[in-house]
Amino acid sequence: MLTNLDARLTPHAPAVLSIFRVVFALLFLCHATSHLFGWPVAEQQAPVGLWPYWYAGVIELVTGVLIGLGLFTRIAAFIASGTMAFAYFTAHLPKNFVPLVNGGEAAVLYCFAFLLLVFTGGGAWAIDARRRGRTATVTRTRG
Repeated sequence: MLTNLDARLTPHAPAVLSIFRVVFALLFLCHATSHLFGWPVAEQQAPVGLWPYWYAGVIELVTGVLIGLGLFTRIAAFIASGTMAFAYFTAHLPKNFVPLVNGGEAAVLYCFAFLLLVFTGGGAWAIDARRRGRTATVTRTRG
């Protein structure tokens, strides 16, 4: 029974990974726009140049767009994951160790979601996948 389920679901994994990537990138972009532009939550807007919040917003914006498009996904996800780890350890951990108590649950989830993308890539519907396919085609015709 489980083998049959695996056989039916496995072919869809690359597409679902792409959906996962796009959803997390869009949610991440909401944090970026809040920090930089005060949208959709104006209370989170950081003044230009305020360390680390404004800079975090810039990193979130750039990596969120790259991850959403699936362009340089692994590198962008690595940087985004590190940003969220930094956010957790500097802003949330000093309040309490438990993420649910210290308000760092989202930072931990983003950190590990992006860490997953570092190892899996962007999935079937990523620009990286198209670039990789074109590179493989060029290599085969030349080699």
